[in-house]
Amino acid sequence: MTPQNMAAQSPPSSLTIRNPATGSVVGTVAVTPVAEIDAVVARARAAQPAWAALGLDARAACVKGAIATLKARAGEMGALACAEMGKPLKEAIGEAGYANDSLGQEIDEIVAALRVELLEDEKTSTRLLFDPLGVAAVITPWNFPILMPTQSVIPALIAGNTVVFKPSEVSPLSGDLWARCMIEVLPPGVLQIIHGDGVQGSALVRSAVDLVVFTGSRATGAAIMRDASAGLKRLLLELGGKDPLIVLEDADIKAAAQFAVRNSFRNAGQVCVSTERIYVADKVADAFVQAVVDGARALTQGDGACETTQIGPMASARQKKIVMDQLRSAIADGAKCVVGECDGANPSEGNFIRPTVLTGVTHAMSIMRDETFGPVASIMRVSSDAEAVALANDSPYGLGAAVYGSQARATRVADQLTAGMVGINQGCGGATGSPWVGARQSGLGFHSGKYGHRQFAQVRSVSRAK
Repeated sequence: MTPQNMAAQSPPSSLTIRNPATGSVVGTVAVTPVAEIDAVVARARAAQPAWAALGLDARAACVKGAIATLKARAGEMGALACAEMGKPLKEAIGEAGYANDSLGQEIDEIVAALRVELLEDEKTSTRLLFDPLGVAAVITPWNFPILMPTQSVIPALIAGNTVVFKPSEVSPLSGDLWARCMIEVLPPGVLQIIHGDGVQGSALVRSAVDLVVFTGSRATGAAIMRDASAGLKRLLLELGGKDPLIVLEDADIKAAAQFAVRNSFRNAGQVCVSTERIYVADKVADAFVQAVVDGARALTQGDGACETTQIGPMASARQKKIVMDQLRSAIADGAKCVVGECDGANPSEGNFIRPTVLTGVTHAMSIMRDETFGPVASIMRVSSDAEAVALANDSPYGLGAAVYGSQARATRVADQLTAGMVGINQGCGGATGSPWVGARQSGLGFHSGKYGHRQFAQVRSVSRAK
């Protein structure tokens, strides 16, 4: 092998992060050599007993020590997220602000969930204890690079685990800054960062960790399950969705259309609970489609750093290709582009895709079966509530769903949907303390809320006779 070929085969020593809107370099991070990952995990293993021995309240107090720094640097984190993955600056700073401002309350909820619980009957008294699992590998996605570490790393730490954290290679800079703010207040080895792509991720999963926490695609989730299977490791996997919206004939059409526009196009559709499939009663379909089209046309697209931008670019050229391949395939199979990227106008340059509305779609099309993760609203007419339910459930996914209609009718429909989270005349997010949970192939395990926080721990039952 020639020296030139040897260089071509060598793994990269760093990642160069470019702004997807402008192509300019945002920064670089050093890639963690695969050969060093076992040593990183060994340091985490060595640090774990002392971290666990501190006790629940002391660990919580230690983690809370980072809140002031996190809040102070929220604007910096948001600006990095905007630059490295294209999210509008206001939304990116809002993500950082929400994650950091709510962290104290979140920690208190985690502590409450992990306290010893007492169960008693006439003969037996049982204590439920929530012990650390050991070392947790946390691998987070590029679309919410600040919020997802907060929701995955923090409960793992409070539960007494040490954590090896790998942010996405697409948007590692904001996650790296978040983690370094945390590391400042933690004992050595309790939280460590590695960087890289799927090569490093796979090596981390195959290393001597006890728990793998991952948010990302279904295909990567399946690969993680294979890599983790030899060690029978605990898994918490959120694996995306193909969320349906059902619009009943007695729905508030204006409100339903506003939700569809917001939830289909927010963050350029790069949200796990984006609305990707819309089933609308034939009687109100014309009015609904027109309202969605008007809403899509009114959105301002551009560089996320511009104050007027509402929709940024795709986070990468790879992501744009996935969406465009689905769009072209659907149109070739008979779908109609009413407005957006394939409506006959000049195609968008760079990584941009205009907010797009399709009609005439069917479940034979990839765009109604496979996760799109782009700014596309695909609308299908239905003749009955039963047809809408059957179509909404005709998917291997089951993360979120929404139903718009009169309260009683929408509730009846919502109760028939196979999804982990369903919203009635709203998005799928629940009240404070609700879990973030998927059904079917949208997840294995779940996070947030009392029962989600407990999945970062080993439940131990200790019983005695009364």
